Amino acid sequence: MTNQSDNEAAADAGSAACSMHEADDGYMGYAAKDELVTFLNELLEAERAGARVTLESARDASNRPFAELMLTIQRDEARWCAMLSRQLKALDAVPSTQTGAFYDKAMAIVDFRDRLAFLNRGQGWVVRKLREALPRVRDDRLHRDLADMLQSHEANIALAEAVANGNSG
Repeated sequence: MTNQSDNEAAADAGSAACSMHEADDGYMGYAAKDELVTFLNELLEAERAGARVTLESARDASNRPFAELMLTIQRDEARWCAMLSRQLKALDAVPSTQTGAFYDKAMAIVDFRDRLAFLNRGQGWVVRKLREALPRVRDDRLHRDLADMLQSHEANIALAEAVANGNSG
């Protein structure tokens, strides 16, 4: 024979609080898988565009500090493309092969200083998107990678501003 406290304990074991770890990410306020896949592919396309812009800008640059800056940012952009592709595959998603529209817009800018300013606005867009998304990313590894990406973009913005303010370009 069971008493009332045994029945209450059994009911508590099946309570919502006890099964929270099994809840869908969307239910818990985190980004659902399809939202993450869309977001990561959007970032991947933007990073691919940034990698191409910086590589081509470095090749075209006649000013060494500008060329070095572009190669530094290009290496980061390529690193983030690889990370985003890995994370998408971990979600059983197919990484986009598209290049963001940012590429054509940036390459239409002939003046290097103006292109650098545009590139920094693009880096700022990524920073804003990451800051918005990070609180909704539940997976620890993905969260850590995106947080690293955020710090990298913030550092690249500061580096680009320093080169621009040093009258280089």
